[in-house]
Amino acid sequence: MILQIIKKTRLVFGLFLLFAFAAALPAGAADMENALTECAKIRNNAARLKCFDKLARQPSIKEESVTTTIEKKESVAITAGEMETSEAAAKQTPLSVMEKHWDMSLDPRKERNIFVLWPYRPCYFLPLAYNFSPNKDAALDFDPDAKAKHNEVKFQLSFKFKLWRDIIRDHTMKDIIEKSTGVRGVDLWVAYTQQSFWQLYNKAFSAPFRDTNYEPELLLNFRLQREIPYLMGTKLQFINVGFNHQSNGRSEPLSRSWNRIVANVGLEKNFGTATGDSFELLLKTWYRLPEDDADDDNPDLSRYMGYGELWGTLYWKKQRFALMLRNNLRSDNKGAVQLEWSMPMASINENLAKKISLYVQYFNGYGESLLDYNKNVNRISAGLMLADWY
Repeated sequence: MILQIIKKTRLVFGLFLLFAFAAALPAGAADMENALTECAKIRNNAARLKCFDKLARQPSIKEESVTTTIEKKESVAITAGEMETSEAAAKQTPLSVMEKHWDMSLDPRKERNIFVLWPYRPCYFLPLAYNFSPNKDAALDFDPDAKAKHNEVKFQLSFKFKLWRDIIRDHTMKDIIEKSTGVRGVDLWVAYTQQSFWQLYNKAFSAPFRDTNYEPELLLNFRLQREIPYLMGTKLQFINVGFNHQSNGRSEPLSRSWNRIVANVGLEKNFGTATGDSFELLLKTWYRLPEDDADDDNPDLSRYMGYGELWGTLYWKKQRFALMLRNNLRSDNKGAVQLEWSMPMASINENLAKKISLYVQYFNGYGESLLDYNKNVNRISAGLMLADWY
């Protein structure tokens, strides 16, 4: 009698544990519940108990599913942790000025969308542009008496957009090219620059635009981002080549234009990621495409513009200092120099604009504009510039 009570007690306790375990599982444990129901139908006490004991010793399908789910979650957590670590490392090494301007992030997630306007050359508006030696030989318009004044407004609009990102998509080919040439990627850009000289203060002749230069370009940008040995962390950031057209859209005798094949090389040295201070060197070279004598408005343009120019730009304590040098590499030594300084307005007062800078520019030499390419210009200008390097 006592033995039967013990067996029944054991049976009831076993049933309680198994049903409690089944209830604790998620609702998807249908296989375990069906097995428990089948065991409960057995009339023989010993056989029924044996059935329950056997189920109690076997892991359920749902347990395996739960274990698999946990493993997957742990794997996802590890992957997410690695991504966070990678992103944190990327944040610790922000892109330099040149890398920002040419969208050269090695992380494709940080690469911006195509068909978005990017800064190219500086965009500025200089309402105080005083030319010490204005061109008196060229009339402002058809009226031969309309001559330029010393004071005028000089402004420039310049932007670019990426037409084709990563032209070489095949990973095997990209690896071969990178190992053999160092090129990490090739992008196709379209650029446009417009520079205008506006005789705003010349009311006697209806304040005309003295000259406007239109300059579209098509550029292949070869991303390199390679440190140059023995130059203390200086990087060869890019080489871009392409086609450049520049004209002033005027009729004869004021028409000026030329077409060029251009090649530019960008070098950059960062002084510290915390301050953002850096120095960049941009070598711009070109080859003028020949034209028929009958169609050439300015056959001696290369004599004054030469075959290239060198830009050096220093970003220091949120200020920008730039120097441009150009020479025709001939004995008559016709060249040009341009000096620039700018500082964000927010540096003066935090409530002022961060993306607009006070800007001062000095130019001396030939080729400031197409109309005056063969005239020596001496100009000091002041105004505002978009601070596009932050």
